[in-house]
Amino acid sequence: MSDKSSVDSMSSGAIPDSVAETTRSVVQQFLAARLAGDTERLVELFADEVDWLLAENPVVPWIRPRSTGAECAAQSTELAEHTVPEDARASVDAFLVDGVDAVLMGHVSGTVRATGKSFAGPFALRLTVEDGRITRHHLYENSLSIAEACTP
Repeated sequence: MSDKSSVDSMSSGAIPDSVAETTRSVVQQFLAARLAGDTERLVELFADEVDWLLAENPVVPWIRPRSTGAECAAQSTELAEHTVPEDARASVDAFLVDGVDAVLMGHVSGTVRATGKSFAGPFALRLTVEDGRITRHHLYENSLSIAEACTP
């Protein structure tokens, strides 16, 4: 019986719930800032140093290594500069939060401005929130479709 009680208290404790609530809130603020193109707010939401992972793709101008909050925030501006805003679409099918970690899964599509070609595919985004700021941003997406759309 003591085993069950300890499991119950761990799964319903206030500390993990408040951490998850903070994570969910910061991720929702991140999504709102991305949608609004609010680079200043994105800089505030990213930590000074970020564990950024997005497969390098030399033919895609907005996909490159980043490590500072300002560099990470600038990615959304660079994406907007190279794609047609009216054609940009993203949907989130799942938003999972476990403590400091959040995972979003969905679909993204758009059109590259320079070529007029479209790209589309699923994505998964893993974010980690510590002390109210995003410290990890790992994005997994259909990089082949994006590369083909960037190639003349």
